[in-house]
Amino acid sequence: MKKRRWIEQALTWPSFGWLVIFFAVPTVLVFALSFKPADLSGGAAPGWTLETWRSLNNPAYPGIVWRTLWLSGACTVVCLGLGVPVAYWIARLDVRWRQRVLLLIILPFWTNFLIRIFAWRTLLHPDGFVKSVCVSLGWAEPNTQLLYNNGAILLVLVYTYLPFAILPLYAATEKFDFTLFEAARDLGATKWRAFRSVFLPGIRTGLLTAFLIVFIPALGSYAIPAIVGGPTSEMIGNKIAQRATTDRNLPHAAALGAVLTLVIFVPLGVAAYLRRRDRLDVTTTPVDEPASP
Repeated sequence: MKKRRWIEQALTWPSFGWLVIFFAVPTVLVFALSFKPADLSGGAAPGWTLETWRSLNNPAYPGIVWRTLWLSGACTVVCLGLGVPVAYWIARLDVRWRQRVLLLIILPFWTNFLIRIFAWRTLLHPDGFVKSVCVSLGWAEPNTQLLYNNGAILLVLVYTYLPFAILPLYAATEKFDFTLFEAARDLGATKWRAFRSVFLPGIRTGLLTAFLIVFIPALGSYAIPAIVGGPTSEMIGNKIAQRATTDRNLPHAAALGAVLTLVIFVPLGVAAYLRRRDRLDVTTTPVDEPASP
């Protein structure tokens, strides 16, 4: 028994070491650097200070943080709203067509991330294809600006992170027992009631994974708002990059990064709580005894 437990613990060492080296240590360094005074050369001076955290009381920051949160949240909601029906549709396809559709979803990843964003910038340009189509259909005026606003950022965010939502949702949907859905329909539930009360709870693990995979990277987006957003559409990732490169104030960038890390801990904590509650529900659910003859 002890040997088995030792083997189980040994199997967790690589993942534990990975978390320590690539997550815990960098996070501690970022927090520590935020308490160092800024150096004129762009580094950190000796000593410790709270001045950097006091300087976060900038009247421009609440608006940037709010824009980051609502754009990331809206991107997550849209990706989940589109990803659930797409995952359901893929899971119900024939195996041969299922593999082809999955390949089409993965295909954009074979192109460089920046190239895809610049492609959207070209499409949304005043002389671009999307703008021309919208004007010809009467959906936009000739002077309508499709670039450099929050709508352009949200559009490209959804395009970028939608495949990350579809894949875990499909993995959960493929394992779902569709006979439960049919049983609910036989018992009189409408399609929407069966979808909401049977299907969605059945894929809640995929929903939670998709939420984390989309929401957390969207919070730290930098390239998308920098390329298709304007000066008034900055997200917190842009401000961190500006402080670290243009302003050469590394402690200030670290303090903003620490704030972003604290914000990320919130959905992670909620996800850990939900997973723990699911495990407790499974272990405490009584097993029905077989009926006596």
